[in-house]
Amino acid sequence: MSKDRRISRRQFLGNAAAVAAPMIVPASVFGRPGRPAPADRINIGLIGCGGQGNSDMGRFLGSADAQVVAVCDVDAGNLENTKKRVESTYAKKAEKEYKGCGAHKDFRELCARKDVDAVIVATPDHWHFLAAHEAVKNKKDVYGEKPITHTYAEAKYLVGAVKENKVIWQTGSQQRSEFTFHRGAELVRNGVLGKIKEVEVGLPQGRSGHKKGDEVVSDPPANVDYDMWCGPAPKLPFMKSRFHFHWRWNLAFGGGQLLDWICHHNDIAHWGLDEDLGGPLEVEAVDWAWPEDKTVFDAPYHYKIVQKYAKDIKVSICSDNFVKHGCKWIGDNGWVISNRGKIEASNPEWVKPEFDPGPVKLTNSRDHGKNFLEAVKSRKPAICPIEFSHHSITPGHLGYLAEKLKRKIKWDPKEEKVIGDDEAMKVLNTLEYRAPWKFPPV
Repeated sequence: MSKDRRISRRQFLGNAAAVAAPMIVPASVFGRPGRPAPADRINIGLIGCGGQGNSDMGRFLGSADAQVVAVCDVDAGNLENTKKRVESTYAKKAEKEYKGCGAHKDFRELCARKDVDAVIVATPDHWHFLAAHEAVKNKKDVYGEKPITHTYAEAKYLVGAVKENKVIWQTGSQQRSEFTFHRGAELVRNGVLGKIKEVEVGLPQGRSGHKKGDEVVSDPPANVDYDMWCGPAPKLPFMKSRFHFHWRWNLAFGGGQLLDWICHHNDIAHWGLDEDLGGPLEVEAVDWAWPEDKTVFDAPYHYKIVQKYAKDIKVSICSDNFVKHGCKWIGDNGWVISNRGKIEASNPEWVKPEFDPGPVKLTNSRDHGKNFLEAVKSRKPAICPIEFSHHSITPGHLGYLAEKLKRKIKWDPKEEKVIGDDEAMKVLNTLEYRAPWKFPPV
């Protein structure tokens, strides 16, 4: 924790000793057994009080090392409910020193607060970049939901901002903190499977259409600032069916199921292949299917991205009507497939907890939120830093690009450039915001 933002227990005692007159120091200043003093806790703010935001916040509400001090949302109902949840949680814990939870409609106000050390960004995708960038430029550490940004250009810019401002970043790709994925990646990295020939990344299928009546246009709820909710995206007519949660099936606000999930299973694929800072050499979009009526949803519901990686490895990222859901590595000696709560292998011995894959030991975390807090305190990288997440979702952006242009994309993963195709590079980096929002931000 930076010295300018916190008064440590040692500093407090030093200041107290300097006072000539005797003074009584309340016990709450020093904390309780297993509970650090308030000045030693990490103060967290939440931007986006929907289902995912509340889920992420829950990782920290029960932590002895953190406390939530502010929340933000343009939906007044969600905002008030989340504020009440925070304050009632600390009331039940008899946190007498807790000063209450601030509530904001504008994320810029939350990011400017001096008492906030770290920010959770859990907005819809089209807001990820602007909210996260505001936090980063205010020197706040960030727990950012996936995908880290809505577009490739935003991701490149945000990676640079995180590095420039020297803040800690943890992406909400929590699979890195689960045994089944950690074991699968270690098996691959230690050569247990032999030379890897192919990787199958199976993601959920999207929405092929909407229910009759979902296309009804109505006024936004009175408690929602819909203009602010749309933000830099086009201000489409309000439909309940593409508002909370369902916004992800419309490309104005999300990236469909492809970009919603690529940062999970493809992140693990990269982990096993030692491609955290790498990527494909060639990308082709195959067999994409789109809703016939794009009135409500316009993202692909079936998709396949066929890629070539270094060492002549074929990596396919597909909706799970094409391949099995999860991340499957296939090598000369066998295969392993990692999924949530389940891991299978051609040799059952490989997946037993007592089996030792070999000398290559990947970062071992079993609590994604705790890993973030430890990184904030130590100033060492979290298990899923922003650079890794940027590279794991880039194949999704390149897949959309290949589908749009109807041709293969040759990619230089080190230089992060399209090879021999100026038009493709221009399309990849073209980004338009609705006024008054601007990119790059001012």
